[in-house]
Amino acid sequence: MFGRLREDIRSVFDRDPAARTSWEVLTCYPGIHARAMHRLSHWLWGHRLRWFARFVSHVARCLTGIEIHPGAVIGRRFFIDHGMGVVIGETAIIGDDVTLYHGVTLGGTSWNKGRRHPTLEEGVVIGAGAQVLGPITIGARAKVGSNAVVVKDVPPGTTAVGNPARVIDSEKAQKREEKAGQMGFSAYAIAGSQDDPLAKAIHGLLDHAVETDRRIEVLLRRLEADGATLEDELATADKFDPKYLSKIVD
Repeated sequence: MFGRLREDIRSVFDRDPAARTSWEVLTCYPGIHARAMHRLSHWLWGHRLRWFARFVSHVARCLTGIEIHPGAVIGRRFFIDHGMGVVIGETAIIGDDVTLYHGVTLGGTSWNKGRRHPTLEEGVVIGAGAQVLGPITIGARAKVGSNAVVVKDVPPGTTAVGNPARVIDSEKAQKREEKAGQMGFSAYAIAGSQDDPLAKAIHGLLDHAVETDRRIEVLLRRLEADGATLEDELATADKFDPKYLSKIVD
């Protein structure tokens, strides 16, 4: 158990730049506390001590604001960032290296017995406030944007956003998500269809950054083809014609 706890703490440093020391993570991160208590409640659940398991889960919810049913199966290096309002249902299955942000629900859509909660494969990231509902599968390394409502399978390596969630399939949208990831906030993505001026402004900035990167790549390829380097051109920047720059980029 202590080996897994050390592994959980290391995973926090990999995914949260705000983490400073192991002691701080151990004492001040509710996701770590909820995960440790779930290990105990899940062990009790597996040994058919169901009331004790539910009681431990209830205490964990009171202390952390994170509700994980003792029956949920959770893999290694599971990370809940911030955590408040996270709900994970009884038959949920979570793979290794999964990340959830605050307000995420892994819920069911039926009162029937049996499988009724989602399966998250390895490396999945679920953004803040997202609802993943029903016995569906979120494929390995897929991402779900914030406030998305997912009721269908999401293929591996893709990004789903919106309500109802849809998989981003356009080249422009994919590049926007990649740029957002490089800038560090793709897990909080907002669906482009939402009528939110701030979201539209962010998407406009991302699109501009993607286009700027494309132009720079074209410029560098042209310079290399001409036998020149960027350093050479910068050295003669005072003599450089802006019209020539625009011509070779376009």
